[in-house]
Amino acid sequence: MIHVLIRILLSSLLIAASAIPICVTAQNLLQNVAGIEQIPAELMAYAPNGVRPGQTVWIGLQLRHPPKWHTYWKNPGDSGLPTTFQWTLPAGVDAGDMAWPVPKRLPVADMINYGYDGTVLLPVPLTITPDFNPSSSSLDVKLHANWLACQQECIPQENDFELHLPIQGATVFDVAAFESAFLSLPQTLVDKSSITIEGQHLRMVVKGLPAALQGQKLEIFSEIPEMIEPTGLGSQAWQGAVWTATVPIAIHRGTSPKALPLVIVADTAGHRSGFATVAQVSGDWPALNDTVVQPASVPTSPGTGTFWLALLGAFLGGMVLNLMPCVFPVLAIKVLSFSRHHDDPYHQRIGALAYGAGVVLSFVALGVLMVALRSAGEQLGWGFQLQSPAVVAILAVLFTVIGLNLAGVFAFGHFLPGSMAGLQVKHFTVNAFLSGLLAVVIASPCTAPFMGASLGLALGLPLWQALLIFVALGVGMALPFLALCWSPALLHRLPRSGAWMNSFRHGMAFPMFATVVWLVWVLGQQSGIHGAASLLALLLGLAFILWSLGLKGRSRWIITTFSIAFIALLTSVTGQNIIQPLTTASMTNSERWQAWSPEKVQYHLAQGSPVFVDFTAAWCVTCQFNKRVLSDAAVVSDFDAKKVVLLRADWTLRDPTITAALTQLGRNGVPVYVLYAPKHSPVIFSEILMANDLHQALASLNVQ
Repeated sequence: MIHVLIRILLSSLLIAASAIPICVTAQNLLQNVAGIEQIPAELMAYAPNGVRPGQTVWIGLQLRHPPKWHTYWKNPGDSGLPTTFQWTLPAGVDAGDMAWPVPKRLPVADMINYGYDGTVLLPVPLTITPDFNPSSSSLDVKLHANWLACQQECIPQENDFELHLPIQGATVFDVAAFESAFLSLPQTLVDKSSITIEGQHLRMVVKGLPAALQGQKLEIFSEIPEMIEPTGLGSQAWQGAVWTATVPIAIHRGTSPKALPLVIVADTAGHRSGFATVAQVSGDWPALNDTVVQPASVPTSPGTGTFWLALLGAFLGGMVLNLMPCVFPVLAIKVLSFSRHHDDPYHQRIGALAYGAGVVLSFVALGVLMVALRSAGEQLGWGFQLQSPAVVAILAVLFTVIGLNLAGVFAFGHFLPGSMAGLQVKHFTVNAFLSGLLAVVIASPCTAPFMGASLGLALGLPLWQALLIFVALGVGMALPFLALCWSPALLHRLPRSGAWMNSFRHGMAFPMFATVVWLVWVLGQQSGIHGAASLLALLLGLAFILWSLGLKGRSRWIITTFSIAFIALLTSVTGQNIIQPLTTASMTNSERWQAWSPEKVQYHLAQGSPVFVDFTAAWCVTCQFNKRVLSDAAVVSDFDAKKVVLLRADWTLRDPTITAALTQLGRNGVPVYVLYAPKHSPVIFSEILMANDLHQALASLNVQ
């Protein structure tokens, strides 16, 4: 409060001395200071010419770093994250790019980061356009800022700020802070600079630097991350007024620009001055190092593969899907159906074609929907429909009905018109086609080997190429049945129809009920225990309705009417529990696992610790199968020996941050397993996780 009173007093003195109105009141000052323990922040304004069309208003966030704390520049170096701003401005006011002050080299362990310590102001120009039509006497500015505060540890910080600048008059209270910030901005060099690629090094030629700097050793900062090796030692020299330097190209370079923006920094007696230039690049860049290195058993990643390899991967992945546990119930019923027509090859082959058409069209429909929604800005991936509690509940109802039908609790002819009831018997082709649709619906929780890279590539391709990948996936899944029905030798091996089929039919009800158990568990992760309990109650009521429809006489309609009324009441009371997702996914992590975030990955890597990330979801059957590998005693021992930090990214509910991270890895579904380590390329493992792959990857790490 004393600090505020002093500022108010100084404001009054400045008003009296210069007759220039001050816009920032004591109340606003309190609103614009973020009282965060690690790095306090304050939003400041500088509008010497007032707020009028054609004028520029400067708004800046001042960060006051305590000793040994720092934040990051636009290129954070070996680790870290730059400070980011999200503005809420009135119409007619446009925010420009952040004017980054000259950064410092910040050594952390064996890494070099770029950023700031002490006190720094990050200014942003706001342009007042002729469209600005104030609805009040002030310009209302709102800012949501994120920054990564680091000492030995890193702590993500964020805060909301608000300023109200008067339309009439000037705002100059923080003029000293802004003038200091403007002096710390790099000056743009008029003369053109150049870069020549010489093997794994860049040779820079910079002209137009001040004569007073000649002979001094300068620092180089690339505005594009991962271009120059921060810890690499280069050479530099002066040739008259021309400064030259040779620096190593970053090991994990991710792009090959034709021009590279640079900031050249001189430190003269503690005063740092910077000079900005854009150097034109000549020569051929070395081949890009893969940003994702996979074990030998994993197919080529999307970053280095071709469309044809992705097409082959999708085809093989579709074939392997037939062996995944989530598809087994439908395939077993399909075999039963084919056995029923053992002596009718024509119908079997027509049924196989119809089944294949259902599979392919379902994959194409899912692909079109996913591509369209992602193009509209939705962050979606493979299996996205199971991120909706409503879809999970509908599937649970569907499999409950199928299971009860297989068990003989009811027959569709008990409550459908005769013409519709006979449809299942008369139209074998329609049944086969619908089986294909159902197979794809329940296959979506599974990701087979070869599928991940292909699907990840598909979303970055033109629509027709993306759809071809989904077609290949469907053809691969349908091919075994097509081969079965067109091969007399295989066809002859099918069991003939008989009394055993009735027992087999009843037995197949139990895999259906097992699927329902799994779906209820998935819903419990999404909507909590109340949602799962509500779904179980509704399924019980549904089973009672289906049973009552098979009764005889008047009791059938009395009991059915009562049960339908009861289930309707129950749905109105508890149905909201089913479709209402939790705020965050509730998958339980053991004490060994932490919740994933991009900041945590950067933080632990900055500390020199390897990081293993498990991208998973409760509805992903493959993920649950792989957890046995992650809990294996030998694997856990290797994690502990290498001091690996274990992070779990739970995608059970839709999470745009996780979707974006998967996209960066060239994937669009789970499971995905990634091992990060300082000074190593990330390693992506196969969708079917193998303990040997983990042992080999961990053995290659050198941990101090």
